[in-house]
Formats: sequence, C-alpha cells, structure tokens
Amino acid sequence: MITLTNEAARKIHELHEKLTEPDSLLRVFVEDGGCQGCNSHYHYGMSFDIRKPDDLEATSQDIRILIDPQSAELLQGSVIDFGETSNGDNFIINNPNAKNTCGCGRSFS
Repeated sequence: MITLTNEAARKIHELHEKLTEPDSLLRVFVEDGGCQGCNSHYHYGMSFDIRKPDDLEATSQDIRILIDPQSAELLQGSVIDFGETSNGDNFIINNPNAKNTCGCGRSFS
C-alpha cells in the first residue's frame, strides 16, 4: 500500500523517539484542499496517532502506518522519502495516482 525509503524510516524513528506517547503510530492521510496558487485538490499530511476502528494498517521498514479508507485509495502504491526539497529537508510523497503535483510537494490532484 505505502512504502517508506530507508531515509524516511530513519527520520520517522528519530521523531517517534521524541514522543511522549510511545504507543502512537504513524498516520498518513489526504485532506481536501491544496495550497494557494496551484490547481490541486488535495494535500498530504502525516502525524503520530492512535488506531481508529476503521483504519487500515500497512507496515514498511518495521514501521506501522495507519491510513483511513478514503486516503488509502488516493495513496495506493505511494513511496515516502525524506530529503532535500525547495523548502528544506522534508518528507516527499511520490504518489503514482497524482495527475498533477504542486511545487510545494504537499498538494496534488
């Protein structure tokens, strides 16, 4: 469903170690609304969260990933990387389902 690169997994482990709730899992999601100035309809989000009843779960690089069913459809086959972007070091989602991607890397249609 979703794959993490070695660099993304390393950064997620680093961030997870700083949490006060060590039982939380990585959540990857898509929300309506792109950024201003581009013609995108959605934007990506990532957070640490607890499992909800309707969540789907994937595992990559020994990291459990939570995804709501609606986001799962839009994220199918995506690869999450971490590296240098025009906005500094960030997570980069390479989504084969995105027809258009904004220069910010967080919005797509």
